[in-house]
Amino acid sequence: MNPIIPNIGYLIIIIGTFVVRYPYQKRNKANKIERNEKDSIEKFTLALVFLGMMIIPLVFILTDILNFANYNLPFPWRAIGLLIIFPTLWLFYRSHKDLGLNWSVSLEIREKHTIIDQGVYKYIRHPMYSSIWLWTIAQILLLNNYIAGLSGIISFGILYFLRVNREEKMMIETFGRSYQNYISRTKRIIPFLY
Repeated sequence: MNPIIPNIGYLIIIIGTFVVRYPYQKRNKANKIERNEKDSIEKFTLALVFLGMMIIPLVFILTDILNFANYNLPFPWRAIGLLIIFPTLWLFYRSHKDLGLNWSVSLEIREKHTIIDQGVYKYIRHPMYSSIWLWTIAQILLLNNYIAGLSGIISFGILYFLRVNREEKMMIETFGRSYQNYISRTKRIIPFLY
């Protein structure tokens, strides 16, 4: 496979997620924040994810600096990476659309915040995280470099494991029994499994 094709595939993920997120980010600026849990850990992990899933991959794609850490993957694996782009972007889009005005990039409760339990949220509590886990898998398969390929799963893994329990605790404190009932009938990121 021509190495430019997987690189273009990765750029499609970056551009696609920006295109999906931008209107929600712009619209939600006017939606008042009632509770903000964005502390130094949250800021650090968000910056780490930006570095691991945007900056390092772009350095790999646009320069030769990281070529010393390249690895080769057989064509079928690279093709799977390309195929993962579609569910990644669809789930990223769907989770934003279903959340609507409840969406936030960090740990925040917005004015008139509600529990969303329809659409993809009917099956999993954190479909946006699911889409980003898919993105990190695609990153490994598309960017054949130990640094650029693995930087996403490492940086997002740190954010996810430091954040998800805090996020659910914040939701329980805000919505009480309603959110606990929602937890009891859904899985975190993989329908029917986890």
